[in-house]
Amino acid sequence: MPRTLLIFVKAPRLGQVKRRLARDIGGSEAWRFYRRTTRRLILRLGRDPRWRCHLVVTPDSFDGRERFWPLPCPVIKQGRGNLGVRMRRAFETMAPGPAVLVGSDIPELTPSHIAKAFAALGRADAVFGPAEDGGYWLVGLSPRARRADPFADVAWSSSSALADTVANLPRSHSVAILDRLGDVDIGADHARWRMRCRQQAAI
Repeated sequence: MPRTLLIFVKAPRLGQVKRRLARDIGGSEAWRFYRRTTRRLILRLGRDPRWRCHLVVTPDSFDGRERFWPLPCPVIKQGRGNLGVRMRRAFETMAPGPAVLVGSDIPELTPSHIAKAFAALGRADAVFGPAEDGGYWLVGLSPRARRADPFADVAWSSSSALADTVANLPRSHSVAILDRLGDVDIGADHARWRMRCRQQAAI
């Protein structure tokens, strides 16, 4: 079955992206971080022949094809509803087969993480990449798990988001867990990421 990678993306508009981060580091710097991170992520993931990449964009008025994007990936709209409703809709929109969904604010995400997620779906019904704050930076669902409703009544942006989602899966479904990565939502996340960049550059 074909493999599908879904990247959730917001229109890169100043004042409309990374608002929590903007409160700590300023709107312009948060906007620049988002544009840079999203562009690099699409470049890293969108060209890999092991899966088909789709951009899942919001708001629906955004066509997702402006020159900001480095690759002409197929675009679908997130539509209305909370994060769980929009994630479920994205999975339902795709053709049958294993599908993996990620956000666009994980600067250390690489193709190897996506490859590991699809490999895990070969033996598990669902796979998650846990974030440091109790949420998750990746969710992957097998065709079987896509028939469940793992995103119902999840406390998004909370320390229980991952636990809530896993608890929604039937007990007969198996779950795989990937490496823990940090998304960048607030100033402290941004500072830690910058420190890791400096440490890696010094090696």
